[in-house]
Amino acid sequence: MPETTGTTGASYAAAGVDIEAGDRAVTLMKEWVRKATRPEVVGGIGGFAGLFDASALKRYERPLLASATDGVGTKVDIARRMGVYDTIGHDLVGMVVDDLVVCGAEPLFMTDYICVGKVHPERVAAIVKGIAEGCVLAGCALVGGETAEHPGLLGPDDFDVAGAGTGVVEADRLLGAERIRTGDAVIAIESSGLHSNGYSLVRHVLFDRAGWGLEREVPELGRTLGEELLEPTRIYSLDCLALTRTAEVHAFSHITGGGLANNLARVVPDGLRATVDRATWTPAPIFGLVGAAGQVERAELEKTLNMGVGMIAVVPQESVEVALATLADRGVGAWVAGEVTARESGAAAVELVGDYAG
Repeated sequence: MPETTGTTGASYAAAGVDIEAGDRAVTLMKEWVRKATRPEVVGGIGGFAGLFDASALKRYERPLLASATDGVGTKVDIARRMGVYDTIGHDLVGMVVDDLVVCGAEPLFMTDYICVGKVHPERVAAIVKGIAEGCVLAGCALVGGETAEHPGLLGPDDFDVAGAGTGVVEADRLLGAERIRTGDAVIAIESSGLHSNGYSLVRHVLFDRAGWGLEREVPELGRTLGEELLEPTRIYSLDCLALTRTAEVHAFSHITGGGLANNLARVVPDGLRATVDRATWTPAPIFGLVGAAGQVERAELEKTLNMGVGMIAVVPQESVEVALATLADRGVGAWVAGEVTARESGAAAVELVGDYAG
């Protein structure tokens, strides 16, 4: 055997993985995870798997489970540079649960994955705090997660987050393209800002080309650039579920990467076309700033950013009034932005017309 006397053996800690710091992070995050629960959750944090009592699904005639997974992309770079870690979790939850609710599914639970270059316990706990708070806003439970330390692959301050969620919908209440009819109204639901898409373009334009810093006060925004870019993604799940209870809804579309036209097209059936009038709303100033600072053409902005619309609801005309009233009662801005008509052969499924108001 090799001689080891007088030498220091290798260890996990020497390789850069701090188990004690990881344990402290778990201790700090426990109080937040406890707040993100539902009656169906069995046990608590610390097990090898999260448990959810599926007998709750017995009330369904034919329950369909929906699943989604996502991350928040390069928006994590803004959080890292700002040193603000308790909002990025809201983004993560929004990106996952609002994909679930598009088909009419109620989000039940989520799990998260946090990858770091070095475990800073308070930082990891702040990220989980944001995820737990987002789950509360979404009405789902946070049943488990993983924090992985990857020294040598990520810098000491680098991190990334991802999550997966599960929801349930009654089969005969499944929403989607097959429900949409000629004459349906297209209701736009406002976003809270950039949400969590397009940050590679935004960072390139504002940092690399324009040379702006996160601390820059921007009069058009009424706050610093960093505060604007870190604005959390709006979580629509409870608003959308409320809409399905008060109004007839044929489909939702979550406006994420690819912009309004590409995402709405995913729920427009063959033979029909959704026409959306830009003149029905004014995008928030951040969208115009990105366009002007980078001389980005409107078509490029629209296929990258949400332009002020985070979710679309397609409803029959007779449901428009109650749908708008429901959203207004919940403090969510919404308006009729277009309608569904017959589609001519060779035409696009979604057409944006007119110019933005203001």
